[in-house]
Amino acid sequence: MPTRRTIVQGAGAGLLLSPLPFRRVRAGTDVLRLSLGSPMPQAHPATTSLVEALDAIRTESDGRVDITLYPDSQLGSELSMQSQLRSGAIAFTLTSASSLQTLAPLAGIPGVAYAFSGYVPLWAALDSGPLSERIRDALAKFRLKAFRLVDNGFRDVITSVRPIETVSDLQGLKIRVPPSPLLTSLFRALGAAPTTINLAETYAALQTRVADGMENSLPQIEATRVYEVQKYLSRTGHSWDGLWILAHGRTWDALPADARALIARHFDAAVERQRQAFVQMNTQAEARLGAKGLAVNRPDLAPFRAALDRAGYYAEWKGRFGAEVWGALERYTGPLGA
Repeated sequence: MPTRRTIVQGAGAGLLLSPLPFRRVRAGTDVLRLSLGSPMPQAHPATTSLVEALDAIRTESDGRVDITLYPDSQLGSELSMQSQLRSGAIAFTLTSASSLQTLAPLAGIPGVAYAFSGYVPLWAALDSGPLSERIRDALAKFRLKAFRLVDNGFRDVITSVRPIETVSDLQGLKIRVPPSPLLTSLFRALGAAPTTINLAETYAALQTRVADGMENSLPQIEATRVYEVQKYLSRTGHSWDGLWILAHGRTWDALPADARALIARHFDAAVERQRQAFVQMNTQAEARLGAKGLAVNRPDLAPFRAALDRAGYYAEWKGRFGAEVWGALERYTGPLGA
């Protein structure tokens, strides 16, 4: 009788793999047990789409490839999970482009304020082409394998103190942001007081007025239920954020080729499902949030972009990213800044 073995990842050690190819794994000799950490709540379409993908991977491999998802920051903050991923303590993570900027600065460039006019130029820029290649190369330097981005939407402001009708309404506002230099810079340039708070702790921070508000996409606002402790939703659409599915490079490279193909195929399908579900959820979310008691307003966005330009926001980030990369971005966005 063959002996069934469980092959797991070890902290800092990557994955201890059998030399057997995946077709032998499918025959019942080995089990690959891997972990995927995520900051996203249970109700977020990124979570539900990944659950479907992991179930399909488990089923198609007869249980020999078993990836466990830990959502809702169960494994720690995004920065903590990025550290765990780099050490090999976990095999995969879902992490926002905005927070990933603290590790690989170029990863945050899709979040430049008021850059993309919609999803057509956005996905053209991020799924392939020169900008996508430069971001993936930047992540590869940290031995991270990047799959496609799931959508976390164009971001709006929700507050407990006042609606954001003009730039002056942001003056001194204590607003929760993820650990993103771009978002921190954006709100400082507009006169607000941004503060970094772990997503899982944001509800309590808003409830106790540690922060006056937060900024995020409508599906994320719904999933975190922060509308229960806020009053005003302002459709500022100031930035877009997505979530990279990342693998620990050495773990990924050591997996049997058939296992890599199976995982990659279902991750790709999960991204397609998530993007479609997110757009549908986002389209309906404003009405649902309004029905929950939020006062919704749509400010004129031109003054916000002009204020950022006057404050030197675009010039600063063009200098920090470099003219070549900025040109790759403007290929899809048009000119940014004066």
